[in-house]
Amino acid sequence: MAEATLSTLLQTLKFPQIPTSDEEPREKGDAGNTPWIIFRTICCAQRSKLPVLLEHGITHVLCIRQAPEATIIKPNFPDRFRYLVLDVADNCMENIIRHIPTVKGFIDSCLQSGGRILVHGNAGISRSAALVIGYLMETYGLKYRIAYRYVQEKRFCISVNDGFASQLKEYEAIFTARMQVPAGMTKD
Repeated sequence: MAEATLSTLLQTLKFPQIPTSDEEPREKGDAGNTPWIIFRTICCAQRSKLPVLLEHGITHVLCIRQAPEATIIKPNFPDRFRYLVLDVADNCMENIIRHIPTVKGFIDSCLQSGGRILVHGNAGISRSAALVIGYLMETYGLKYRIAYRYVQEKRFCISVNDGFASQLKEYEAIFTARMQVPAGMTKD
């Protein structure tokens, strides 16, 4: 039923289809890959992993951390990859929605250049998952629960904190309404 709902929604709002991939996680707990995004933990962005990142065709890295993590979660290869580093606290009071336009712009830029992106936080469970979910919602017109399920199929261990989940559910109504209003039809 969710697939029928997704298909109907995508047709109605004229969103593109989500890319698919035959790639499977390499080991339990490893993130699933799509043709355009790899979603993992900080371990995959360490200096010793450069050959693996190059092998996977990574061109961009979205690094999500809390300010106190800046000494360990940082761009390790600024001369090799284009980075976006976001300082996002993993707590219910953090405004995750304000980062979605920046994340969308960065990922879209990566895709338009034919690149592939690594998205990581410390554990790849809450903050990075919330931002990938927000990106999918905005880009593909998905409801929160469908985007969450899609991301969880790729990385089973995600657990978006309650504050982020509430914000993303509210965001669903905002971007859906925005898409249904024809350009130039809003009142100032």
